[in-house]
Amino acid sequence: MSIQDADETQAADDTSATELREVVRARYAAAASSGCCESLVPGELTHDADGTAVFGAALYDSVDAPGVAESLGCGVPTAVADLHAGETVLDLGSGAGGDVLISARRVGPTGRVIGLDMTQEMLEVARANAAEAGVDNVEFVEGYLEDIPLPDGSVDVAISNCVLNLAADKAVVLAEAARVLRPTGRLAFSDVIAEEDMDAATKADMQAWTGCIAGALTERELVSALSEAGFSDIEVRPTHRVHAHAQAAIIRARR
Repeated sequence: MSIQDADETQAADDTSATELREVVRARYAAAASSGCCESLVPGELTHDADGTAVFGAALYDSVDAPGVAESLGCGVPTAVADLHAGETVLDLGSGAGGDVLISARRVGPTGRVIGLDMTQEMLEVARANAAEAGVDNVEFVEGYLEDIPLPDGSVDVAISNCVLNLAADKAVVLAEAARVLRPTGRLAFSDVIAEEDMDAATKADMQAWTGCIAGALTERELVSALSEAGFSDIEVRPTHRVHAHAQAAIIRARR
């Protein structure tokens, strides 16, 4: 099945992991080309009933860094990652590179930040943003969350902004994050958590999946998955509603 012919209303559980990945890749490639989250999710999922933005650059308030304007995330993981000079940071699903560049400032010249993304179009945007920022302690790597191309125990902090919910197998992604973290490493994600009463129609909507809703775990499922991956000191703190049956949340844990 080609990307163009993908049936976006097909139930997620009837879609193979490969097909799902390709649908997500196509949507984010389109977003990279347009520079606008409106091409990624339906309008009702980008703003709440009062017109307040629940996804994207508006969540960063006064933060100024190349790549932030193209953010498609549901939060600001760098605000809670507690980054320190000299640390190595991995951004899972780094998109246009905004969180990578913010992190680069905080870890300083003795630190390093790696952005991982599977979408070539996003990587091109991110590299251009890094060149504009004039930083030399970042790199952007093509790869999958389920198979991170980094050695065991090579990073101090893993961050992510509304990407875990896009993966078909969250357990594998979290196990990979745990693998590349050092024994004292930590995780700081912004992501969407589903409520227990999310209806079947939403879960079966591929557009809601690529829009960061349908694929979300419940808080109970997320805590269980993190624990099984080897994380402790797990904190899930809802921040704002993004859907009738889902909220954005800050997720933190230690390896």
